[in-house]
Amino acid sequence: MADIPPPFTDIEISTQDQGFYEGYSLPIALVSKIGISLLVVLALLFPLSAGNVLSSVNSSLLSVFNSFYIIMVGVFAWFLILVAILPSSGRRLLGAEGDKPEFSTFSWFAMMFGAGLGVGLMVYATAEPLGLWNLNPEIIRGNAEALSQEAIRSAYRYSFMHYGFHAWSIYVVTGLCLAYYAYTRDMPLTIRSALTPIFGSAMNGPLGHIVDILGIVATILGVAVTIGYGVSQLVEGAYSVLGYSWLMQPGAAGEAPAPSMIGLLVALVMVMGLSTLSAVSGVGRGVKYLSNLNLVLSCALLLVFAVFGSFLFAMTTYGRALGDYLLNFPALSFDAYGTDTKLGQWQSGSTTFYWAWWIAFSPFVGLFLARISKGRTVREFVLGAVIAPSLVCFGWFTILGGTAIDLEMRNVAQHAILDASLTNKLFATLGFLLTDGWFQVVSVMSVVLILTFLVTSADSGILVMNTIMAGGAVDTGVAHRIIWGVILTLVIAALIMAGGGGLGALQDAMIIGALPFAFVMVLMCVSLAKALYRDHLRDQQGETAEQ
Repeated sequence: MADIPPPFTDIEISTQDQGFYEGYSLPIALVSKIGISLLVVLALLFPLSAGNVLSSVNSSLLSVFNSFYIIMVGVFAWFLILVAILPSSGRRLLGAEGDKPEFSTFSWFAMMFGAGLGVGLMVYATAEPLGLWNLNPEIIRGNAEALSQEAIRSAYRYSFMHYGFHAWSIYVVTGLCLAYYAYTRDMPLTIRSALTPIFGSAMNGPLGHIVDILGIVATILGVAVTIGYGVSQLVEGAYSVLGYSWLMQPGAAGEAPAPSMIGLLVALVMVMGLSTLSAVSGVGRGVKYLSNLNLVLSCALLLVFAVFGSFLFAMTTYGRALGDYLLNFPALSFDAYGTDTKLGQWQSGSTTFYWAWWIAFSPFVGLFLARISKGRTVREFVLGAVIAPSLVCFGWFTILGGTAIDLEMRNVAQHAILDASLTNKLFATLGFLLTDGWFQVVSVMSVVLILTFLVTSADSGILVMNTIMAGGAVDTGVAHRIIWGVILTLVIAALIMAGGGGLGALQDAMIIGALPFAFVMVLMCVSLAKALYRDHLRDQQGETAEQ
């Protein structure tokens, strides 16, 4: 066998030697800022037109790429299973021999959990099972009746898919690729490094800049949607506690009241101000401590539902739903409904929306996971960042969502939870579980938890964007963290205004921004497979030479 040449590792990202952009790649920083600033200006000057254009483009993309999203995510999940199982890849250390993890397992999991999914859980742990209990593919096919006992199984099958192994695989594909090159080959912790096995030195030029810019744009829009949902729920929670009328506005005909524009903007400014302060303090301080607080408060909220909610119903649902999800895992991985109009519409508005959201979030969460995972093996990384968080998510969905479903099935809630707005279903459920005094206490705790989850997501996103612009450098300028905090605030505010106070424009912009990075992720998988295989051959050659 011919000698395998050493891998290409000479990534050279030109950064400024002096001035305001010292240590930053000028093309990446300027193009990213100008591009996002144009989106803000257009959304502010022409909010109605911007909202309509985003909606139209989004609908066109989903009609073409729906099946692509579904199959691609299935490939990611099975790819990671294979990488973790194979001894030659699973045992590889993300670092030099003897490297130890920088963070304890508790802090590692807490940061991963808070950055990856905190806000989504607060909004969807109750809302998602309830929504799918009313409409999912089995109900559309006529195999179950909406809001029935039979519909619970399929409701949780798709809830688990949207927040389980498939979903977390999206994050981990990006994170594993970045960590592998950064810590085993001492390359910059940036998106372009993951494509060097395919493109080699071409990643040092404009092509590399484009890849990194796509990562930044996807990150901004993914974080924007998360913050948008989070501040909406934060306003709902604050209204439940304080009762200030200016926080809410009447809903459209037949719809629940919704957060007001002024309420959303005030909450947004507060969240992003705290997030920027936390980002300035860095990963080892603000992000780490907030993440630990998130995990403690999350456990406290789960305990409230376990004690006062439908815990037995939840636990029996957990076991049945997990078995059903695993049994249907292969089919769910590649089941695109392109030829069926009703199923296709459901999938594009539900599963595909989630996959686009996770993909848009993956440059940020993936790079953040890589940043905190040095010293762990590939297998430990995959199991720790796919299996463990998924099982916790399943617990949230069955304990919180199961309690809401049980209250509706026993006619205690009488459709009050079902009819509540998406971001108010958690507080509507708490209202049926607790007396007024305890409701106030737990609502305040939930508001604090939502706030800390939001701050963790936003400050981690700010740190990651600066890392990409700085060519993979972990320590970045304080002024640039503040600037990106301001830009992110303006992006979210502008898109909320373009959506008339709703989150439609945010969602549309995110799905559009996620698609280009989805193709980058496919190439990242191909690159990592090639790198792992060739490194395995190099190991064999080294063993042969020693013999």
